[in-house]
Amino acid sequence: MRTDILRKTALTALTITATAGGIAGPALAAHAAPTDKPVQAERKPGDERQLKVDYEAQPNFYYCGPAATRNALSVQGKDIDVDAMAKIMGTTENGTNSINDITPVLNKETGRDAYRSVEIKTPKADDKQTDTMRADIVAAINDGHAIVVNIAGTATDTDGGTHSFEGGHYISVTGYRDNGNTVTIADSANPNTATYQMDIDTLADWAATRGYSH
Repeated sequence: MRTDILRKTALTALTITATAGGIAGPALAAHAAPTDKPVQAERKPGDERQLKVDYEAQPNFYYCGPAATRNALSVQGKDIDVDAMAKIMGTTENGTNSINDITPVLNKETGRDAYRSVEIKTPKADDKQTDTMRADIVAAINDGHAIVVNIAGTATDTDGGTHSFEGGHYISVTGYRDNGNTVTIADSANPNTATYQMDIDTLADWAATRGYSH
């Protein structure tokens, strides 16, 4: 399915803005040394786990899929070129079509079938879908790998910040607290808002009609 794309004129030399992502379906940091060994989440009190991200912003308005995947894989110490991933995903100026194009790349780069796609086909996530997403995020983070979420529309983080991607976007979830009721997001769109936290109910609704890879 063809995705909506944001106007190139929205890009400036100072800010990388919103990006395209598929239906149904983040200031540069020093690169970590590659490793195939799973990374265990940092354990913190209060049922909180956070993975260390080697963050990188996306280089253009339509590379959110490859960039989110690269940031997710960085928690395992992997440094994969986004251009190479974009080619495998079939990413164009229309974006990356579906979360189902992300999952095979995650599995290829981890060397094991650790990831699978989950689609949220309804316009809004119900309680069961939200509970499933929470459980999937907690299990993935505890196992040492981040997840990638395909979202669309506008959502508000726990600090009141608004994030709007009407044409669709991909983000990484790299941690959680309060047993997964609040999650940590790495967003490649803008280094000024590279990371923020969001309630799981808000994230699940943001991913509605699309989905995630965990």
